[in-house]
Amino acid sequence: MNIIREESFAGVHNGKPVGLYTLKNNNGLVAQVTNFGAIIVSIYVPDREGNMADIVQGYDNISDYINGNGPYMGAICGRCANRIARGKFTLLGKEYSLAVNNGPNHLHGGITGYNRVVWDVIRYSTSEVLLEYLSPDREEGYPGNLRVSVTYTLTDENELQIGYQAVTDKTTIVNLASHSYFNLAGEGSGSIYDHELMINASFFTPTDETSVPTGEILSIRGTPMDFTEPRKIGELIEADHDQIRYGAGYDHNFVLKHRTGTRGLAAVAYDPASGRVMEIHTTQPGVQLYTANWIDNEKGKGGRRYGRRWSFCLETQHFADAINKPHFPSIILNPGEEYRHVCIHKFSTR
Repeated sequence: MNIIREESFAGVHNGKPVGLYTLKNNNGLVAQVTNFGAIIVSIYVPDREGNMADIVQGYDNISDYINGNGPYMGAICGRCANRIARGKFTLLGKEYSLAVNNGPNHLHGGITGYNRVVWDVIRYSTSEVLLEYLSPDREEGYPGNLRVSVTYTLTDENELQIGYQAVTDKTTIVNLASHSYFNLAGEGSGSIYDHELMINASFFTPTDETSVPTGEILSIRGTPMDFTEPRKIGELIEADHDQIRYGAGYDHNFVLKHRTGTRGLAAVAYDPASGRVMEIHTTQPGVQLYTANWIDNEKGKGGRRYGRRWSFCLETQHFADAINKPHFPSIILNPGEEYRHVCIHKFSTR
């Protein structure tokens, strides 16, 4: 198995060192993370025959991450992942304006979100890397100095655990998410239409034409959003349905069944060809399914070009535009409180 070389990530960006950190477990699984954007660069897992493959789309050198305008490949998105309508919100009676960088809306933290900064490496071993970033008051328009940490841990139970933590000195809003693009047959191997997906949700939050939630919470029954029983991602991805048209495929938040703050199963993805299975567990109330609808001919690893819908994202997070929808679970963080969020990717075969 040829993993990505750490030397291809060595360098300095904006005066801070960048590198690639390789995690391994006793079963042969490998995960690689760079401190630029706290990005998951690769995850190597076996198929049912024991053959290893990298299942994460991305790049094989730091230059392509820094210089490319790639769609958040593997990155941590923040201060607020997903969309904020019109880039505006009111907090404690004061209106804040953020960058409008996705149609009329704010997306994934703005022009220079957490995906575009160099994080400090606080601790590193072959099983764990702890990254930290101090987001200053009014960065991208957000209030408060926010100290954020993300811990990646690769266990011998074949779990890649992502632990998020944040504290603030001023009331602010926080919604962090990991934006990895997965193809369980191996990155760059083609369409994910035949992947089977189960999402542990009975409701979703429909959007308007600009992909901002309307505020409704609707049943998935009788819609293309119904993944309560495993079915192929491609089965209804071209369905004649407003929500599919608005997202050009799937780009929707599902309301998970477990209680927020407690670990629960969010989704299970399965590739019948390779036998690889990925379970997603989280403490967050929602998971965003995105099927790479806007990627086409994107430069990737090893000179490959990624096609449209060659990968999928399952982003565990709070609901989009929650700050403007008071009935959605709150994303407000006050001084003296601690933001915590756990997301676990568990790998197996069948």
